[in-house]
Amino acid sequence: MTISTPDDAALFELAVQVGGHLLVSRRVLVTAESCTGGWIGKAMTDAPGSSAWFAGGAIAYSNSLKQTMLAVRAATLAENGAVSEAVVREMAQGALTALSADVAIAVSGIAGPDGGTVEKPLGTVWFAWSWRTATGVQTKTDMRVFAGDREAVRRQTVWFALTRVMAL
Repeated sequence: MTISTPDDAALFELAVQVGGHLLVSRRVLVTAESCTGGWIGKAMTDAPGSSAWFAGGAIAYSNSLKQTMLAVRAATLAENGAVSEAVVREMAQGALTALSADVAIAVSGIAGPDGGTVEKPLGTVWFAWSWRTATGVQTKTDMRVFAGDREAVRRQTVWFALTRVMAL
């Protein structure tokens, strides 16, 4: 997927918009981040007043932390790999429960410069968004392949993850 790589100012403005959306809907966001290493949380806390709508997050770069912090099953990791729909789904749902929030974002990807394969090329990122409703927990997933170097892939990941919160 080709999107322009957002700079710090664009990420800040988006975080302010997402924060306003969460504030109006009286919801609190948490993150479960792998390839972004906490960058989504950083973007959110750059926005003034973020403590009203952002609780924090889990940086689960290793598979063992994905399991212990976010309740990702070992079998899910073994069958699908860390960069997969099944894993980000479990990460998001695990974050929602473990971190006691209303909305969770989870990301896992291959930012490079190494690690890509034919099946999962560099720039592949899986996303999941879980949120509480009156009838239970809903989860959406998506996958994108971003172009650019490691920083560009990570910036685009933060942007894409946050823009989708606006639709929840």
